[in-house]
Amino acid sequence: MKKPMTLLALLCLLAVLCLTACGQEPEPAPEPEPDQTDTVDYSQPENWACYESGREGLDADVFFVCPTVYGGEEPSNMPLDDADALGAFLGATNMEKGIYDDNARFFAPYYRQAGLPVYTVTAEEAEPYLVRAYDDVRYAFEYYLEKENNGRPIVLAGFSQGADHCIRLMKDYGNTEVADRIVACYAIGWRLTEEETRENPWLKPAASAEDLGVIVAFNSEAEAVTDSLLIPEGVKTFAINPLNWTDDGTPADRSLNLGACFTDYSGAILREIPAFTGAYLDDVRGALKVTDVAPDDYPAVLDIFSPGVYHLYDYQFFYRNLEQNVQDRISAFLG
Repeated sequence: MKKPMTLLALLCLLAVLCLTACGQEPEPAPEPEPDQTDTVDYSQPENWACYESGREGLDADVFFVCPTVYGGEEPSNMPLDDADALGAFLGATNMEKGIYDDNARFFAPYYRQAGLPVYTVTAEEAEPYLVRAYDDVRYAFEYYLEKENNGRPIVLAGFSQGADHCIRLMKDYGNTEVADRIVACYAIGWRLTEEETRENPWLKPAASAEDLGVIVAFNSEAEAVTDSLLIPEGVKTFAINPLNWTDDGTPADRSLNLGACFTDYSGAILREIPAFTGAYLDDVRGALKVTDVAPDDYPAVLDIFSPGVYHLYDYQFFYRNLEQNVQDRISAFLG
């Protein structure tokens, strides 16, 4: 079995991806407005984990927002000069890139994401750190739209904190002309509540395998879980089952699972298991209940998650189904 990449290998890969494999050097950015003096300069290649400007003949683009990889001892935002954090950021992006890039150019900005301790404080205390992170994501998206999009179909995609930022992008852009280009928003590992859809009526939860301009979201957990950081007790999220693509509680047998894929920081698939697990949506909380997995076999790892919360495995448990669905939605968009 291939071993995970060392930090040195990750940093070497970072340099290669930024300069070659992930595309061409971005064009110069417009001069920042007076209130944008603290923005990241996304005309600089070092501020992109992946920038695939040079890939030709592909049908769509993916704008991907990385999950939380930065730690820190107290609430803070990831500095963009931290080599270890950048290596982990690139590795986490690569782990999920293969789901999206079969027939699409891939763009993933580095951003000053909120560190893990932000998720241990109140929502009010956390929001300034998340806003700073989102401001970077939004500015990178604006740069991509101006310099690269040219009317092409867009798949928004993220995981965990990245999914949160993708939903924020949908709130800001889902009621503009950009919405006509959005194939779907894959906001895996975060919640979308009824209150948010009331306040932003253009936010449409996915309800089938090929509806367009929608938000595809789910949070995996064991059947006994009743509370989590992602779906606190008393909260209900919209979600869709990635095995049968229904938004109700219809159970999906493990035979519908096209393959769980466990990847490393290079994006290589270390292990693939067809028919890995079935799943159904809990009609109380909207959680995706995973039926054929034991919590001890797939531990939560991070202290902020209780046993049975399969957050770290959301993409991996349903990898091939998500990969197929991205292609199905792009095909439906192109008609």
